[in-house]
Amino acid sequence: MSYPVISLVGRPNVGKSTLFNRLSKSRQALVSDFEGLTRDRQYATIQLDDDIKCSIIDTGGLTNEDSLIDTGIHEQILSALNESDVIFFIVSNKDGVTSLDLDISSQLRKLEKNIILVCNKAEGLNQATAAEFFELGLGKPILISAEHNQGIPELIETSIPLLPQSFEDNKTEVKGIAVAVLGRPNVGKSTLINRILGEERVLAIDLPGTTRDTIFIPFEREGEQYTLIDTAGIRRKRSVEEKVEKFSIIKAIEALEDSHVVILVLDAHEGVTEQDATLLGMIAEKGRALLIAINKWDGLDDYQKSEVKRKLDVKLSFVSYASVHYISALHGSGVGKLFTPIRKSFEHAGAKFSTSSLNKILEKANKKHQAPAVGGRRPKLKYVHQSNVFPPTLTMHGNHLHSIPKAYEQFLKNFFIDALKLSNTPIKLEFKSGDNPFKDKKNKLSARQVQKRKRLMKFIKKK
Repeated sequence: MSYPVISLVGRPNVGKSTLFNRLSKSRQALVSDFEGLTRDRQYATIQLDDDIKCSIIDTGGLTNEDSLIDTGIHEQILSALNESDVIFFIVSNKDGVTSLDLDISSQLRKLEKNIILVCNKAEGLNQATAAEFFELGLGKPILISAEHNQGIPELIETSIPLLPQSFEDNKTEVKGIAVAVLGRPNVGKSTLINRILGEERVLAIDLPGTTRDTIFIPFEREGEQYTLIDTAGIRRKRSVEEKVEKFSIIKAIEALEDSHVVILVLDAHEGVTEQDATLLGMIAEKGRALLIAINKWDGLDDYQKSEVKRKLDVKLSFVSYASVHYISALHGSGVGKLFTPIRKSFEHAGAKFSTSSLNKILEKANKKHQAPAVGGRRPKLKYVHQSNVFPPTLTMHGNHLHSIPKAYEQFLKNFFIDALKLSNTPIKLEFKSGDNPFKDKKNKLSARQVQKRKRLMKFIKKK
């Protein structure tokens, strides 16, 4: 589905990133600090209230260096703002109105967009002190302190009525197993989908950036319902020039929300690039079941194939749960073999496990490798139960679990994945430390214990 878009804009050091982090703190938020679009841009899908989700974008700080303001707002940021439904123009209460603020506000007014003037660093929220910001011509400023979490509810309440009401009505229905196909441009995503479908359902030509939108394609195979999600290729920032492609990338990120299983397509001739690693990080963060398809495999000789496999073992170690499949989307080799692991991945990602079986596994994990002591205290895992699916989420209870080291958390994940025999499916762990029920409670002694204590005290005094 497609979500409304809110962009954060303003000069440097007014607190855009702090506000971005404050708004995207939800556990549901997908935050990716990658270099696919403009300088220092970040994305998140957030839940504004029970019914409304939206995408927020931190556009990076605007300066007047290199005549950016003299020639209009930076072309890439302007393109992003043109595609936005609401713009947060952020200024700083501590700095007051600057000449750069005036230049930016002048450009923003030309966009004829819903613009909310956000006055940050306004601790105490005194409206009288922000009167000077009315000269920006954008109406009454919303006073907030992103750092101290003040004024955020009012900002959200002001934003919701300005968002399009039709987004929730235009949801794409996902039938059966939703499989998102991700990858950099020109690695063969659309060709793979056409091969799976057996017809030219999506445009597939040898030109990067052909797919402009996220396409949902329902189909049936051997009595099983599927929805293939074809996404725009995500490429490096210096290659992203057209504004339509920038927001195709947002749609690709949102496709993760709708998918059960992800196929990441890599080019066998290029191996794992930096951009591929970024995509893998996004998928792992979201916790989606993952298959890795190495495309154009038939174009390599034996030596090249062995070298690719050797490098993959190293670069894919942080997603060791994912299976690797060597295919040729163009000629069809290996494509049909993807469906068995897709079905199995879907079943495992949505599986529910009994509490007794999970605690038996936890007991074995504790015996094999106890959590290391941190700060003189050793975390103690006592009890585990499953709290969610897609991905399977296990909640662990015990003492001092806030200090569980990342390395030990990864050991637990791998141990449970192996014990549960999960295929291509990561596990998410949540830790909850229980309070001591006897804290602040004095142990009430019996009459016999009181007498014994008195005798001991007399003995100690004689000593």
